[in-house]
Amino acid sequence: MVYQPAAGARDLLPLDVAQKRWIEDRLQQVFHRWGYHRIITSTLERMDTLMAGGAIQRHKVIQLQNGQDEELGLRPELTASIARTVVTSMAEATYPQRLYYNANVFRRSNWEKRHNRQQEYYQAGVELLGSGGLLANAEVLLLVANCLEALDLWGWHLILGEAGITKFLLDAFPTHVRSKVRSAIAHLDRVALDTLPLSEELHERARIMLDLRGNSADVLAKISSLNLDADQQEAVNNLKSLVELLESEGKFPLILDLSLIQTIDYYTGIVFEVVSNTDGQAQVLGRGGRYDQLLGLYHPQGENIPGIGFELSIDDLYQLLASTQQLPQTTPASNWLVVPESKNADAAAFAYAQQLRDSTNLVRVEMDLGGRDAEAIRNYASHHSIAQIAWIKADGSPTIEAVH
Repeated sequence: MVYQPAAGARDLLPLDVAQKRWIEDRLQQVFHRWGYHRIITSTLERMDTLMAGGAIQRHKVIQLQNGQDEELGLRPELTASIARTVVTSMAEATYPQRLYYNANVFRRSNWEKRHNRQQEYYQAGVELLGSGGLLANAEVLLLVANCLEALDLWGWHLILGEAGITKFLLDAFPTHVRSKVRSAIAHLDRVALDTLPLSEELHERARIMLDLRGNSADVLAKISSLNLDADQQEAVNNLKSLVELLESEGKFPLILDLSLIQTIDYYTGIVFEVVSNTDGQAQVLGRGGRYDQLLGLYHPQGENIPGIGFELSIDDLYQLLASTQQLPQTTPASNWLVVPESKNADAAAFAYAQQLRDSTNLVRVEMDLGGRDAEAIRNYASHHSIAQIAWIKADGSPTIEAVH
């Protein structure tokens, strides 16, 4: 039998790990510079935690059972887990809380689509908790831009929507067809919209919603003509202020899209997608939004704490960067190979190797483990791009040889 990873899983070899770490390290540096701290939550969650967050449909969660017949699931995303952790374990925390993560998530794949059987994914992202309003929204979106700049990624744009406004517009449709209208708009499916049993007035409203995408000034003008209530007009005004602030920064091309509907239900304010359009192929690299009622689902007193965040797909970033030659093409080489010249020199060789490793800067040191003659040792060092060999005598004195 040839043993393979389970369906939907994969192994990362040393070069894969080095390339993945290259991406993660640059993102982590950005998160640190913006004052974010890493949080690590449980890979396993109770199903009621995941379902309360509306993170994903139940059938897409990879489910497990413990000895008490309690329903558990592998986390399909991080926001719900972080929301639970903050309100249950950080009750005395002061706000705002700036948290980031770098973790794997699991989603049951659509087995009918044979080309996409992956079930384990890697994400990095942030959650900014305890602050609502313009500046918090702007911080998160500018942080996204900073992350992609750190990866030297260009040719991308931000699609920005507003879940509260979109929900308000959808509320005009009868409840028995609302989900179908929502699905048709989410998939930009004009044919499906035209076949729904709606009055001409509602058909026209649906078509307007489908066209609420493009230049921000044009979209804001269209939405303002739709007889909004006071709350929604305030949301439009807030959105306009955010757009003006972002455009004044000039960090990225912005497309305003009030037909943007995320599959996750907990968003209450702005929602957004980061989309690459390299070589004419649109690819979503990350997404996020504001969720001002999610933490209240887990809070013992039901207290709502505002939140906003985003996730970037390490897998998709990797695929995009793989063609640019920016990622490491080899695993890091060792700096030294330490070789005891005799059995009596073994202890001295280990001591010398440790002395090298104790350098202030990272020094990679390998020990030769015996069984090779001098020529084989030199060939090994040359093949692995090791810079220097230290031949150690029994008294601990080294003979240093540069490898050519």
